[in-house]
Amino acid sequence: MNRILTLPSVLSAVMLLCGLTDLSAQQMPQAWVDGTTLERLKSVYERNEFRADDFEATWLPDSSGYALLQKEPGSGKSTTIYYNVETGKPFDSHPNVEQSPNPRRLISPDGTLKLEFQDRDVFVRNLETDNVTRLTNRAPDRDISFRGLSWCADGKHVSIIETDQTDVKQRSMLVPGDPSYPGIREQRFARVGGQIATHRVGIIDVESRNLLWLAIESPDEGFYLGMVEWVEDSQELLIERLSRSRDVREFFLATPDGEMKRIFHETDPAWVVASQGKNSGLVWIRDGKEFIVISEKDGWRHAFVYSRDGEELSLLTPGEYDLIDRAIVDEANGWYYFYASPQNATEKYLYRVSLDGSGESQRITPPNQPGTHDYDFSPDAKWAFHTVSTFDTPPIVELVEMAGHRTIAVVQSNEELHQLANSVVHHPTEFLQLDIGNEVSMDAWMIKPKDFDESKRYPVFVYVYGEPHAQTVLNSWGAGQSHFLRVVADLGYLVVSIDNRGTPAPKGADWRRAIFGSLGPLSTDEQAAGLKELGRLRSFVDLSRVGIWGWSGGGSNTLNAMFRKPDDYHVGIAVVPKPQPHLYNAWFQEIYMRTRESNPDGYQRSAPIHFAEGLKGKLLIVTGSGETNTHIQIIEGLVDRLIELGKPFDYMVYPNRDHGLREGTGTLVHVRMLITRYLLQNLPAGPRAR
Repeated sequence: MNRILTLPSVLSAVMLLCGLTDLSAQQMPQAWVDGTTLERLKSVYERNEFRADDFEATWLPDSSGYALLQKEPGSGKSTTIYYNVETGKPFDSHPNVEQSPNPRRLISPDGTLKLEFQDRDVFVRNLETDNVTRLTNRAPDRDISFRGLSWCADGKHVSIIETDQTDVKQRSMLVPGDPSYPGIREQRFARVGGQIATHRVGIIDVESRNLLWLAIESPDEGFYLGMVEWVEDSQELLIERLSRSRDVREFFLATPDGEMKRIFHETDPAWVVASQGKNSGLVWIRDGKEFIVISEKDGWRHAFVYSRDGEELSLLTPGEYDLIDRAIVDEANGWYYFYASPQNATEKYLYRVSLDGSGESQRITPPNQPGTHDYDFSPDAKWAFHTVSTFDTPPIVELVEMAGHRTIAVVQSNEELHQLANSVVHHPTEFLQLDIGNEVSMDAWMIKPKDFDESKRYPVFVYVYGEPHAQTVLNSWGAGQSHFLRVVADLGYLVVSIDNRGTPAPKGADWRRAIFGSLGPLSTDEQAAGLKELGRLRSFVDLSRVGIWGWSGGGSNTLNAMFRKPDDYHVGIAVVPKPQPHLYNAWFQEIYMRTRESNPDGYQRSAPIHFAEGLKGKLLIVTGSGETNTHIQIIEGLVDRLIELGKPFDYMVYPNRDHGLREGTGTLVHVRMLITRYLLQNLPAGPRAR
C-alpha cells in the first residue's frame, strides 16, 4: 500500500532533516517553556537579587565607633552616620574624626608635598608654592610605567617601582567599530617561556632629585616583585623578590644609600607562593624588631616569627593544619588572629594564638556557627564586624565585642535576601566526603532538584574547576556558581562539584602540590573517581547520564573529561578553556608547570588538544573574540583539531567579550541560558525509575 504524504507532512519532514525544528521541545521542563528559568536567571544576573548588600563601615581611629554612609529615607540623599561601638547606636553629635592618611601615600608626612603623574612621569608638587619638580625621565623609546610611590617616614625619600614591558610581545586585537574596517589595538601578553616585564626598585632623594636604583639581582629570565614598602618609622625599604617560577622568595631591607641586607630566604622544589598569594608579604611587630611571615616549609601553611636580622624565633601556629589567611595582630594584648578550619576544608573560622609562641591556638568563632566567617577589626582589635554565611544561608553582619564574641548589634540582616533564599533552597545542600582510595578523600557538594524523589535516579551535572587558583566546594553563600546552578538543579538534575587534589584547600602542602608538573591528568582521574564513588554512595545518582561544565581552568578540565574519560561523561560545556597551555600566560602557568622547554612531557600530558580524538559525547565550546586571558587563538587550535578529526561539536563565540563574558547588554543571562539549553537538549532532565 502506497502512503500519500500531504503537504504539511512533507514540510515537516524537510524541517526535521534541516534541523529547523527543536526535536527536544517536548522534553523541555515546564520551567524552561514558561519562562521561569529565564526570569530566575535575570533575577541573579541583571537585578542582582541574590547578592547581599555591600556593607562598608569605616572604623574611627580611636575605635570608639564607626561611620556608615546611608541614604535618607525620603530624599535618597547619602549622608554619613556615626555610631557608638559600645551601644551600636548613633552618636548624638558627630565625633571629632581625624583625617585618615592618603591611601596611596602621595602626600608627604608633613603635608607640604604631593607626588603626581604627568604624561606617565613622576613629579612632586609643593602644596604651598605650587611649584612642580620632575623626579623621573622615561626613555621615549621604552614602554615604561611607574608605581609603588610611597614616602619614607622622614619625608625626604620616596620609593618607586619601574616596570618595563618593551620586550614583552604584543598581540593584535580587533577594536569594535565599522564592521567593514575594524580597528586594531596591541596588547602586551607574556606567554609561557616568553619575555616578561622587567622591574627595578628605586629610592628618590626628593631634595636633590637623585634617583638610586637598588642592586637587586635580575636574572635573564626575569623576576616578580611582591611587597615593597617602607618599614614604619625607619629609613629602610622592604622588598619582596620572587623568582619567575615562584620557587624562591627573598626579603631585603634597603637604605637610601643603596645598602641592601637579606633578612629572609625560602625555596621549594614546586613553589613558595601560589597564584592566590596567600603566603605573600610579612607583618612587622614589636616596633619593627621582628616580623611574622607565612610559609609552608614544614608541609603546612604556618605563621613564623623572625627577627629583623633574619633569625627564626618561633612557630606561631604549630600543628597539622593550615592557616587559611591572616586576620590581625593585637600587640597590646599579645594575640595573633588568623583564619583556619582544621577539621573541615570547606569552612573558615577565626582563631588566635599568643604572640610569644606559647600555648595552643584558640577558636574564637563560636562552635555552634558553621560556615564561612570574616571579621573586620577595629584598630584596637577589641571589636569587629562579623560576617557569617553558609552555602544555603545568605550573610548577616553583626557588630561583636571580641571578648566573649558578644553580639552588640546586627548591623545588616539582609532579611529580604533570606526570604528569597528560603524560596529557592528546597533541600539542604549535601556536603560529602568522597574517598577514592590511597588516602585521598575529596570534598564535594550536591544540590538536589525541587521535586527530588530519592526512589528514582537523576542525571548528574558536574561543575568543575579543579585547578590551583580556587576551590569550588566552600560552605559560603554564592560559592561555586551556586545561584546559577540551583536554577539548573530545579529543572531536574543533581548538580555536583568536587575539589580534587591540587585545588587550594587547607589540607596541607602535599595536597596542593600534588599536581606540580602537569595540570590536567590528576584532576581528570580524581574527578572521574569521585563521580563513581558518588554513584556508589547514593543510589539515586544515574551515572549513565552525566554532564560536566566549567569556566577557564574548569573549561580545560571539562575538555579533559570529555576527551580522556569519554565513557564517564556524556555532555560537556567548556567555557573559555585553555586547550593549549603552552600558549597561556607565563604568570600563572609557569608556577605549576615551569616552561615547555624545561618540562615538555608535562605540557604534552596537560594539553587537552592532544587527546581530542577521544571525544564521543556532545561538546559545546564557548569563548569571546575579545579574550585577553585564554585568548581565542588558544581555543581555535583545538577547533581546527576537532575539524581535522571529523568530530562533531558545537562552538559559540561572543563578539568582543573578554574572559568573564559580561560585556554587552544581556550577555550574562544569555551565556547561562545557552549552557542550560545545551544541557537540556543533549542530556534530558528529570528522574527515571530505578
